[in-house]
Amino acid sequence: MFVDKAKVYVKGGDGGDGLVAFRREKYVPEGGPGGGDGGNGGDVIFKVDEGLRTLMDFRYQRHFKAKRGIKGRNKTQHGANAEDLIVRIPPGTVLIDDDTGEMLADLTHHGQQLVVAKGGRGGRGNTRFATANNTAPEIAENGEEGEERYIVMELKVMADVGLVGFPSVGKSTLLSVVSGAKPKIGAYHFTTITPNLGVVDAGDGRSFVMADLPGLIEGAHEGVGLGHEFLRHVERTRIIIHVVDMAGSEDRDPYEDWVKINDELKLYNIDLSDRPQIVAANKMDMPESAENLVSFIERVKEVKPDIEIMPISSLTRQCSGTSISCSGYAR
Repeated sequence: MFVDKAKVYVKGGDGGDGLVAFRREKYVPEGGPGGGDGGNGGDVIFKVDEGLRTLMDFRYQRHFKAKRGIKGRNKTQHGANAEDLIVRIPPGTVLIDDDTGEMLADLTHHGQQLVVAKGGRGGRGNTRFATANNTAPEIAENGEEGEERYIVMELKVMADVGLVGFPSVGKSTLLSVVSGAKPKIGAYHFTTITPNLGVVDAGDGRSFVMADLPGLIEGAHEGVGLGHEFLRHVERTRIIIHVVDMAGSEDRDPYEDWVKINDELKLYNIDLSDRPQIVAANKMDMPESAENLVSFIERVKEVKPDIEIMPISSLTRQCSGTSISCSGYAR
């Protein structure tokens, strides 16, 4: 199961208490105070591990509390500091403070880390309070409490290419054809409800990651359907492949579908309108598709003359071989 959002409670370890103690050596009369300081509590640290892909583990463990510092000891010995608690998270995780809504970090690289809850400072022992007027103080500090907070974790998939489009336009089929991924494919809307990732071999020793993102619908930028859950994954992609059903199934207009999805992307994040995009004119094996493609290119040319269009059929695994521009399409 792909889990891309979780809420967890984190608490840094409390500091160890300082100690009230006095030296009792046989040949040291009135030896004075000897209580040591307490150790510092451990920090809670989130660290990126590239081996993780989802937030599944956080469905079952939602509380993370670092250990407390050790109490001070006699003979002015300091208590040991507690070890930090390292929590592994997948790359692409955004951390948000649940109370303030502030984004704490956007962690994308392996080994990148952030202290999300700092441990408390250890308390001072009575040795620290000795003065000329009070050579035998009987006071010591308690350790400070560690920081605590609730954190919302949002995962945005790390992919080079993202497939977007209305439901049932063939995104999952396309991913299964060009990569080794095996997404669920069905003849009904919202077969895909979570992102699927596949590695595509470019054939020249290079490869890239492609993400099949769940189908969008009109109003997705306002959260209609699961709009926000889907759209945030598009933000990570370097290139968008916009899959359009060129057969016009369910009496849909391919051009209107293309316009509506682009509007949703722009309304969600204005930067997405400048993201490089290729149109995959899918289902070209259908009888109506060739005629629809000619009309589609003419209309798109008026809006984005330089956009690339690739006539394909995921079902028959055929394509034109090269991308084409809106300047024309040779049958």
